[in-house]
Amino acid sequence: MTTRTERPGYPALVLTMLLIVYTFNFLDRQILGILAKPIQASLHLSDAQFGAIGGTAFAILYSVLGVPLALLADRVGKTRVIAGSLVVWSGFTALCGTAAGFWSLFLYRLGVGVGEAGGVAPSYALIADYFPVERRARALAIYSMGIPIGLGSGVLLGAYIAALVNWQSAFITVGIAGILVAPVFLWLVRDRPRPAAVADAPPVLSVIPILARKPAYWLLSIGAGCSSMAGYGLALWVPKIIAVHYGWTDNHDLIKVGQFMGSLLLIGGTTGIFLGGVLADRLGTVDRAWYARIPAIAWLITAPTFMLGLFTPYPMFAWFLLLIPNALNTLWLGPIVTAAQHLAPSRMRAGASGTFLLVNNLLGLGLGPLLMGVLSDALKASYGADSLRYAAIIGVSLYLVAALLAFLAIKPLKRGWVEAED
Repeated sequence: MTTRTERPGYPALVLTMLLIVYTFNFLDRQILGILAKPIQASLHLSDAQFGAIGGTAFAILYSVLGVPLALLADRVGKTRVIAGSLVVWSGFTALCGTAAGFWSLFLYRLGVGVGEAGGVAPSYALIADYFPVERRARALAIYSMGIPIGLGSGVLLGAYIAALVNWQSAFITVGIAGILVAPVFLWLVRDRPRPAAVADAPPVLSVIPILARKPAYWLLSIGAGCSSMAGYGLALWVPKIIAVHYGWTDNHDLIKVGQFMGSLLLIGGTTGIFLGGVLADRLGTVDRAWYARIPAIAWLITAPTFMLGLFTPYPMFAWFLLLIPNALNTLWLGPIVTAAQHLAPSRMRAGASGTFLLVNNLLGLGLGPLLMGVLSDALKASYGADSLRYAAIIGVSLYLVAALLAFLAIKPLKRGWVEAED
C-alpha cells in the first residue's frame, strides 16, 4: 500500500508548505525595515540602536541555536521542529507590536531569532529527503523564493498597515497570521522515512570534524556570509535610504516606498533565486565547479549595479538599475546550499545545513545591519541625512569579497563533493 509520503505529488505539497513557512520567516524579518522611520521616531532610536535591533538582536540566538535545533530535528522529526519554531517566532513578532523602548523591542527580536533558528536547516534537510540531487538545487531555489516573497510582502504589508493604522498593528497582524499557519503545516507535512543505512541520527556535533577537512565548505560559507552582511544590511536600511534620497518622508509616502521596494524584491528576488537553481541543476551535473562559479559571477555584477542604483537621481531609472542586483544577490542560494549539503554524508545534512547557517547568519545578520547603522552614525557629521547611503556603498563592496572566496572554492569543491548515499 502506498503511504502518503510515497505519492507522486507529495514532494510538491511538502515544498509548497515549506515555501509558505519560509515566506513568514522573512516577512517577519523585513517588516522591521519598512517601519524604520516610524519606529525610530516613536521609540527615539539612533541608527546604531536600530541596526542592533534589526540584526544583532535577531542573530545572537538565531545563529547559535541553529545547529542544536538542526540536530534535534534529525532525532525527533523535522516537521515538528519547523512547526514549533513557526509558533515561537510568530508569537514574538506579535509581541514586537507592544514594545515601549529599545530594550523591550531588542528582547522581542531576540525571541523572534530563537524561533526562526529551528526553521531553515530542517527545511533544507527535508527538501534533500524528498528531491533527488539532479532536481535538488531547483527545489531549494523554489523554497528560497520565500526570501523575496517574504521581503516584498513585509515591505508592502508593513507600509500599508502602518500608514493606515500604526506600526504596532503591522507586527501584531503578521504574527497572528503565522501562528494560524503552524497547525495546517503540521497536519499536511510528514517526515520521509529514511533507509536503514542512514536512518540513525549522528552523534551531536559529529559533523564538525568532517566539515573541518573540507576547505570548500568554509570558503562557500564565509563567502555567503559576506554576501549576507551586505544583503541583510541593505534589506533593513534601503527603504529608509530611498525615502530620504527621493524626499518620500511624509507618512503617506510610506506606501510609495513600500511599492518601490516591494516590487523590486518580488520581481528581482524571485527571478534570481529560481534562475540560480535552474542553472545549478543544468550546469552542476556536468561540472560541480558551477555550484561555486555561478554565485561568484553573480556577485561580481551585483556590487557595481547596486552602487549605480543607489546614486541615480531618478526614481524610475533607479528602480530598473536596482532590479539587476536584487536578482543577482540571491542567485547563490540554490547552488551554494546544495553544495554545502554535499560536502557531508547524507545522514548529516541537517547538521551541515545548521553549521552553514551558523556561519552565514553570525556574519550576515549579526554584523550587516549593525555595521551599516554604526557607519551611518559615524558619517552623519560629513554627509548628514545622506550618511546611510554612503554606509550602504561601503557595505556593497562585500559582494566582491564573496565573489573572490567563491572562485577560490571551485577546486576544493570538486575534490570534497560527497555523492548521495540514499
